Amino acid sequence: MSDEQRADARMEQIIIAIKEKDGDAIKSLFSKKALEEANDFESDVNYFFEFFQGSIETWGRDGIAGSESIDHGKTSHMLRFAINVNTDKEAYRLFVIDYSTDTINPNNQGVYMLEVRLADSPNTGSWQERMRAGLYLH
Repeated sequence: MSDEQRADARMEQIIIAIKEKDGDAIKSLFSKKALEEANDFESDVNYFFEFFQGSIETWGRDGIAGSESIDHGKTSHMLRFAINVNTDKEAYRLFVIDYSTDTINPNNQGVYMLEVRLADSPNTGSWQERMRAGLYLH
């Protein structure tokens, strides 16, 4: 499966969970490591659904970057991509860091970070500076 296919599959899972306002589905996308490192994931999920206003009308992936680490035959594959989402009330930009495969640290496999912001909000630094476990809303 290509990076694009992996990112698109993850994007579909995120969009379905948002449409259904399904906190358990959102949580299930995150890696065990991200859930352990996140400060207050349950509160962040509740705030996420309050922050995200309106019914989704359009969405699409915007860019993708992948990197792979190999250690003694085991691999870790990180995908980074953005999703532009338009609702009937607002436009949003989501940024995802997803370890699509991680046999080096299996607890890390899954979404590590889902950043959500209004589309017209400026970036607050490079992805490395913004990287944190869990949901990050601003």
